[in-house]
This record gives sequence, C-alpha cells and structure tokens, in this order.
Amino acid sequence: MDSKKKLMKSTDISSSLEKTGKMLLRVFPNIFAVVLLSGLIMEFVPLESLSDYLGDGFFSDGLVGAGIGSISIGNPLVSYVLGGELLEQGVSLMAVTALLVSWVTVGSVQLPAEIQTFGARFALLRNGISFVFALIIAFLVLLTMQFLTGGVR
Repeated sequence: MDSKKKLMKSTDISSSLEKTGKMLLRVFPNIFAVVLLSGLIMEFVPLESLSDYLGDGFFSDGLVGAGIGSISIGNPLVSYVLGGELLEQGVSLMAVTALLVSWVTVGSVQLPAEIQTFGARFALLRNGISFVFALIIAFLVLLTMQFLTGGVR
C-alpha cells in the first residue's frame, strides 16, 4: 500500500509539472509582449507632457490621474515601470497612485463589452466604485508614505 501511495504522489507531481510547463509556455509570449510594449511606450511617449497636466494641486492631481487612468487601459506588470517613470518626472504620488489604480481597475475602454456581458447596471456601478476607490487608495497611500517617511510630495 505504501508503494502505491508513493507512485500516486510521483504521478501527481509529474502531472503538475507538465501542466505548469504548458501554462508557462502559453503565458510567456504575453509577458514578453507586455514588457516589450511597455519599453516602447516609455521610449516614444513623452512623459513630460503627462506631468504638464498634473501638479496643480492635491485634489486635482488625484482626479486628473484617475481620469487619465480610467480612459486608458493597462495591466499591473506595466504599471510598475510606468509609475517609476512618472515619479522620476516629478508627478506627485497622489496622481501616480490614482492613475495606476484606475488604469488597472476602471475599464472605460472595455465598458461596452462589459455592459453586454454583465449588464449596464453592474458594469457602470463597478466602474464608478473602482474610480472612487482609486481616489481613496491614492489618498491612503499618500498618508501612509507621509507617516512612514515624514513627508512625500
């Protein structure tokens, strides 16, 4: 009986490794494309122009950042690179956080497909709540960083 359990465990492990390998091969082109695309965006999109729209004030930075993030679409992998670049350009932490959270969670670009799939009430409510929470999260991140470091712009 003991040898039967060991055989079952080794079969389970090899099956899991095989499934993981297949999934990795399937996902790798997407990850590569995202990294390549983010590099191209960082090279050709002048981030200085984005920083021109931000920096007018605490509340307006959050609204403008969340607004820009809402009308565009992105994924979390690219957001790390984008966020770092924006912070280097002098964009406030409030604006960057609001932009990135709404960029990933609010989907006005895919809103028609979401309405068709889930219904208008659900899609609009989800996007509205995501927008509001992007602002709340940005504010809480700013407060947390000010508490931890003694001040962040």
